[in-house]
Amino acid sequence: MTFHFDEAALTGVLGHMNGDHGDDNLLIVRAFAADAGVTDAGITGSRMTAFDGDRGVWEATLADGSTAEVAVPWPGGPISERREVRREIVALYDEACRRLGVEPRPHV
Repeated sequence: MTFHFDEAALTGVLGHMNGDHGDDNLLIVRAFAADAGVTDAGITGSRMTAFDGDRGVWEATLADGSTAEVAVPWPGGPISERREVRREIVALYDEACRRLGVEPRPHV
């Protein structure tokens, strides 16, 4: 059964990701777009729109102005605590960098 985070957790994480990690969102979407059935060509923007215990969800903006949802399962499997969200997003970022041949920045 999928765990659903409360509104405070959703607001905090989404605000942080979209306010401070826009470039990371774009890397994650570009790296995982094909896995979600979205063609990678022409992804010009991205923002994180949701998450639950099973996955993170991003909205990809395509070159033609349309949008597509990119849902990516957490690499470590299902989670149920807010502190686990960061760990899983960092793992997605690291994998995105690996897939795209980008040097990841250090995690603080």
